[in-house]
Amino acid sequence: MFSCNTSTSAHSTFLLTGFPGLEASHHWVSIPINLICVVSILGNSIILFLIRTDPALHEPMYIFLSMLAASDLGLCASTFPTMVRLFWLGARELPFDLCAAQMFFIHAFTYVESGVLLAMAFDRIVAIRNPLQYATILTHSAMAKMGAAVLLRAVLLNLPGPILLRRLLFPQFSVLSHCYCLHCDLVGLACSDTRVNSLVGLVSILFSLGLDSSLIMLSYALILRTVVGIASPGERLKALNTCVSHLCIVLIFYLPKLGLSVLHRVEKHSYPALAVLMANLHFLVPPFMNPIVYCIKSKQIRQGLLKRFHQKRVDTT
Repeated sequence: MFSCNTSTSAHSTFLLTGFPGLEASHHWVSIPINLICVVSILGNSIILFLIRTDPALHEPMYIFLSMLAASDLGLCASTFPTMVRLFWLGARELPFDLCAAQMFFIHAFTYVESGVLLAMAFDRIVAIRNPLQYATILTHSAMAKMGAAVLLRAVLLNLPGPILLRRLLFPQFSVLSHCYCLHCDLVGLACSDTRVNSLVGLVSILFSLGLDSSLIMLSYALILRTVVGIASPGERLKALNTCVSHLCIVLIFYLPKLGLSVLHRVEKHSYPALAVLMANLHFLVPPFMNPIVYCIKSKQIRQGLLKRFHQKRVDTT
């Protein structure tokens, strides 16, 4: 930590942090992280391509999945560049403007993903509780409005963050806790009063991740209540099976965040490298796992993928 006696305006330089104690091995340590990023980009791009080109996948569940894939790609694009700069080029310095911009996009795409998961939970509620009205409730117009609302909320909740950060004073050089910029990290490095920034950050989290996770839990309570009322055990299992993929990606999205939060409060200073690894994985795992989960669990996605491969083989022969 640099002294606040040399604090300047918001035009400060921030130093990215890799894996403490493993600086000499950053190239090797970063290989699996870079592979995860590449696979995430390819997997989500394939999901988007399949849903766009296959008319059989133009259903509400898969349209929401395409929104999720787009947000995952945005999250990869927000975090991957600074990881490459740090681990492969050894470039730690990041100007304030670039750091604030990265912070905005990381949090915005995270909130978009959370909102899409809530929309997908609503899709499952309608499919199970009101199957006869499914097509009339989840029209293309309704889904477009939901997607626009999720995106608008993410922008509005995150826009004050970078603006309010500009009024703070920082040391000329500030060492970040991760290899990317986060709001809580930047606020903790400031030399001036950050109460307004902390309050805005708390409100932003409560009205995004907090609200979404609560409503998702409520939606599954309603789904379980409906499923319990189904007489046939086979129909019950069939109804629950349609929720497995969504439930998996909800857990993949929220559990790493919970684990990182606990680690930061309990053992962050005892195991700094583990804290950095968890911080990287909690952004990298959801984009990596989401396409895999849906390719495994969704018969339509698998069929669309196999059809594309078969068509390509026919074209080349």
